[in-house]
Amino acid sequence: MSDRISELEKRLADLEADIAETEARLPAHSVKPPVMRDLFALEDERESLRGELRRLKALRNHAD
Repeated sequence: MSDRISELEKRLADLEADIAETEARLPAHSVKPPVMRDLFALEDERESLRGELRRLKALRNHAD
């Protein structure tokens, strides 16, 4: 379980970097739909990973 948590935490850090890079590509005006779709997909994956991490950490803490 610890390996999976580490793996998810690394992926989450990668996602945070990807989100920051995508946000930097957003123009001040006339945001392009493909960029917004990319951003939404990254944010959705981030939320999914956060939920899985919370669940795994709660299971680990409960087992201790």
